[in-house]
Amino acid sequence: MYYYQALQRNATMFGDDVGTSFGERERTWKEVELRVAKLAGALVEQGVEQKNHVAILAMNSDRYFEYYNAIPWIGGVVVPLNIRWSLKENIYSLENSESSVLFVDDAFLEMGKELAKQCEKIQLIIYMGEGETPENMLNYEQLIDNASALAPVKNDYNNLAGIFYTGGTTGFPKGVMLSHTNLWSSSIIVTAEIGLNVAGERYLHAAPMFHLADVGISYATVIGGLCQVFVPYFDANSVIEIIEQKKVNHVLLVPTMVTMMLATPTLSDANFSSLKHIIYGASPMPEGTLIAAMEKMSGVKFIQAYGQSELSPVISILPAKYHVLEGAYAGKLRSAGRAGYCLRVEIRDENGTVLPTGKVGEIVASGPNTMLGYWKSIEQTAATLIDGWVLTGDAGYMDEDGFIFLVDRLKDMIVTGGENVFSIEVENALSHHSAIQESVVLGIPSKKWGESVHAIIRLNEGQEITDEEIRSHCREYIASYKIPHSIEIRIEPFPITGAGKIMKNELRAPYWINKTRAIN
Repeated sequence: MYYYQALQRNATMFGDDVGTSFGERERTWKEVELRVAKLAGALVEQGVEQKNHVAILAMNSDRYFEYYNAIPWIGGVVVPLNIRWSLKENIYSLENSESSVLFVDDAFLEMGKELAKQCEKIQLIIYMGEGETPENMLNYEQLIDNASALAPVKNDYNNLAGIFYTGGTTGFPKGVMLSHTNLWSSSIIVTAEIGLNVAGERYLHAAPMFHLADVGISYATVIGGLCQVFVPYFDANSVIEIIEQKKVNHVLLVPTMVTMMLATPTLSDANFSSLKHIIYGASPMPEGTLIAAMEKMSGVKFIQAYGQSELSPVISILPAKYHVLEGAYAGKLRSAGRAGYCLRVEIRDENGTVLPTGKVGEIVASGPNTMLGYWKSIEQTAATLIDGWVLTGDAGYMDEDGFIFLVDRLKDMIVTGGENVFSIEVENALSHHSAIQESVVLGIPSKKWGESVHAIIRLNEGQEITDEEIRSHCREYIASYKIPHSIEIRIEPFPITGAGKIMKNELRAPYWINKTRAIN
């Protein structure tokens, strides 16, 4: 199945139903299909060819949804850029992905201009905003108005459909390559497990659309014929209001968003009679927060999805019936659920041997949603993708019923507010400061963010530095959410192994005493 085929089916079967809803703007599935076909035609008229890489830097919108369908329509490759990354990080992603076209909206207009100046391969910039079109950019709506509809190009299901960037262990983002088969199979898993297939129901894009968590869930709802509702970005009051006004039935929320909603006074008076499911994942959900959410939104069913970009992204799902504290289905609330349909999940030791029930090891997964590899990174691909199995870098065990329990990270990844932060990215930024001798960056518990970035720093002799000076320095290299939230200056040497490696587990352990759900 090609990515856009779900849209075509909806236009045929539910053509007069509302397909997208953004603010006051609503369009039927037939209208959306025509706009996608004309946007595809406009791109071809501008010289965009099959297999060209087309990037986007924008907030959530109906136009973002049209982009996701129009690029595969011409056989191109989508490259969604992280809206929270710094200019340097997005420059790297654009240059690394070899993108030749960039879509930008009003929120990222100035960064888009700077990206155009510094990225030689960008030949075409399309302005998706509502204002006057800047010089040297093409207007999104004018392109559609003046173009002829284009029939989808002939493609292959296993061809590259998108490059999705995630944090890099080498200090640079990694481009996860996903095919059409990867994306639709992951979404089919969601559809089969959760049942998001009631045509006419409504799914709200509250999580950022560049993120594969939203892509995986939302595409499942498109396959099911659900109307796509959009908010530009998450704001607790706005999301509550949209759920009420537009009768939203399903929404994906990063646990941080759930925490923010719980702290919003209007939640107690909210009318959530239409809301059937809150799907959560992509970041730790403290058990107390989950229980509080279940109590305050008792009419809503909660579902957990565990995965990573390399699996497009679904690995396992904990259905709503296990979100209980008593009864026949109790006792699984702390688990990440069971392997999704068509997926195999195993727990292996460091030698690749499958471990028995209850033994902790690395979680590995294989299925039709397994990534093609990392873009232009043969070594990293070989280290992560072995004989069709993705080594997740997560440690956990499986119980006698096949439920996966996550206990720790093998990789030094921090998940803060639903965003992945690799400690080495932050350490590399810190290393550029002349006062800093060495640093260790850890993820520590945070009630608000799930985890927060904590830096332990050793200074060069005779040097002094303030926390704000460190953060100001980091802003030049990394996105704001990667900057250390807390900083500790240490005099004594870091503990090291016999091989001379810093023992991060020993440094991390005190922060996680008596803490659960350290990873999700």
